[in-house]
Amino acid sequence: MKPSSAGGAIAAAIGLLSMWAAAAADASGIDQLRAFLTTARSGKASFTQTVSSKSARVGRESTGSFAFARPGRFRWAYQQPFEQLIVGDGEKLWIHDRDLNQVIVRKLDRALGTSPEAILAGDNALERNFTLTDGGVGEGLEYVNAFPRTADTGFERVRIGFKDNLPRTMELADSFGNTTLLQFRGFERNVELDAGAFRFTVPPGADVVGE
Repeated sequence: MKPSSAGGAIAAAIGLLSMWAAAAADASGIDQLRAFLTTARSGKASFTQTVSSKSARVGRESTGSFAFARPGRFRWAYQQPFEQLIVGDGEKLWIHDRDLNQVIVRKLDRALGTSPEAILAGDNALERNFTLTDGGVGEGLEYVNAFPRTADTGFERVRIGFKDNLPRTMELADSFGNTTLLQFRGFERNVELDAGAFRFTVPPGADVVGE
């Protein structure tokens, strides 16, 4: 199974709230999430994604990279084992499956409002769309749980592990019993990014589905 909506689910996905957070060593997961959303106006990292299900003994693994610039611009590029590109340009969300040469396009506010991507690249509306709870401490990370306030998002919970006010892991549990785990590496915040990375041009001959 290729990285699809779950991948686009993470594909990133994203806002940030408080003025000052406690020092990272003492900050709770919620404090670190808010500090990340407040202070990281852009960023980039590589990731490994593992999708597990109740029926499969071995999870499906994929790798890639992502970048974001607030508000609402991001680029998720899956590289292995299948190539898929997910781009948010501030107005629309584009998902390109290279093998199928198919492009899915949706309005960004509709696609992003309560999605996991909103946690990484959103517009500070996080607590309007999610209920946040402290997730405790483990493996050197401070965790926060985010529960979507609406029932039509396709997932039930997002769990994010922070260190030094940066996300290190993101785990998504969907309504079908699948779990998607993202592990981030080399996370850099407030970096200069090429604006072209957040623009998408439909490839010649591609089948376009959506708005």
